[in-house]
This record gives sequence, structure tokens and C-alpha cells, in this order.
Amino acid sequence: MENNSISPDQRSEKFLGKLRTRNIDVQACYQCGRCSAGCPIGDFFDLNVMEVVRLAAYGQEDRLLHSHAIWLCAACETCATRCPNEIEIAHLMDVLRELALRKNIAPAEPRIPLFHRSFLGSVGRWGKAYEIGMIANYKIKSKDLMGDMKLGLNMFLKGKLKLVPHSIDNKAEIKAIFSGKGKEYDR
Repeated sequence: MENNSISPDQRSEKFLGKLRTRNIDVQACYQCGRCSAGCPIGDFFDLNVMEVVRLAAYGQEDRLLHSHAIWLCAACETCATRCPNEIEIAHLMDVLRELALRKNIAPAEPRIPLFHRSFLGSVGRWGKAYEIGMIANYKIKSKDLMGDMKLGLNMFLKGKLKLVPHSIDNKAEIKAIFSGKGKEYDR
């Protein structure tokens, strides 16, 4: 039997401080389970949503940053909507992913950050997602060139994917957002 005990000696006060500065009050959780019960993809998590919140409250940074759950979270906000104490659980998951990347911890689900980078790269370049370009970029980075080719072909044949990107007005504003001008981040 695996020992999953948690000791106060393993608590990261620095991590708890980071959560406080981000206005994430994990201490408010009384483990009602509504977040876990409502999560549409929780069956695929290694830790259920309620466990993530509890581990965060216990300052178990390392265990959380190596979990699959933080990468699989779809940020649908169902958990936060159901939470009687209004804990921003999707924001907690964002912070955990950010911390894992900053600490150079290999994502437990490596293809998810690749997809995010492909999506953001497409939006940064075109002002919106250019699906074919985004998917091509993702497929090359993930080395899964043929994984869902049939689905892509069906979408193209139904007119859901365009060969040429549709341009938007004010691309300069989008580029300014992606450049980070006017916003300082603690890197």
C-alpha cells in the first residue's frame, strides 16, 4: 500500500504565499465535494479537484506540480461555479501550470502545453486562430502527424477549415498584447 500521508514539515510556505498574492483562498475549502462531482473531465485526473484544493491548502507544491490534473483541467469553471465558498479553482490550476513551467518541471501531459503554444502563436500572428496553420504547427511539434487526419479531412470537406486565414482589423493591438507592453510580469 502506498503511503500518501502528508506532514506539516513538507508544507511550502512560499507556495502558500504565492497563492495568497494571487487571491486564491484554498483555506476556505471545507471539502464538500461539489467541485469534483461537477467536473466533466475529472474521471481522467490522477487527483480529483477536491484533492487538488486540499493539497494546495496543505502547501504540497511539489506533488501538485507533478500531477496530471493540472494539465488536463479544461478551465470550464464548473468547479468554481459549484463551489459554495467561491474558490477560483480554475485560476488555481492556471497558477499551478504556470509554476510548473517556471520551475522547468516537465508537464505530466506534454502535448497540452504544445497545443497551447500553437494556439497562442496563431492568435498572436493572425489576431485569431487560423485552424489549419495552428494544427499544422501543433502536429509538427507533437510529432503526431497522422493521429486524427480523418477528422481533419472531414472538417475540411464540410467547410469547417479554411485554407487561407481570415484577417481581422487592428492586428497591431493584438501584437501589442502579445508583446507584453504596459504589463509587467514577475519572471
